[in-house]
Order: sequence, then structure tokens, then C-alpha cells
Amino acid sequence: MATSAFVALACAFIIGLGAIGACIGIAIMGGKYLEASARQPELMNALQTKMFLLAGLIDAAFLIGVGIAMLFAFASPF
Repeated sequence: MATSAFVALACAFIIGLGAIGACIGIAIMGGKYLEASARQPELMNALQTKMFLLAGLIDAAFLIGVGIAMLFAFASPF
């Protein structure tokens, strides 16, 4: 197989596994937020702020992986 085929396969794995991980992370975080806000409704605003901050960080990690995959796909160093 050519090196470009391996690069395409690696890019698919980076993006696919990153997307799965980000989705699972946000789903777990959202569930925990709902549990916490149901237990202590007076802390809902503080928890919501922290939840959105964490959602942004989770998505940022996935987008960094997408950027690295695009670097390998379009400007392949190999």
C-alpha cells in the first residue's frame, strides 16, 4: 500500500475516534449536570457556566485532532 493510503486511514481514525470520544464526554457531562441540578436547583446557574466551559474544552480537544488530521491529509510530511 502506498503511504498516502496509510495517511488517509490514520486521518479517518483520528477524526472518528475523536468524535466518538467527544460525544461520549459531552453526554456524560450533560447527564451529570442534570443530576446535579436536580439535587441542588439553587446551584443551577453556577453549574451551567461550568458545564458550558467544559463542553468548549471537550470540543476544542476534538477540533485540535481534526486540525492535525487535516495537516496530515493536505500537507503530508511523508
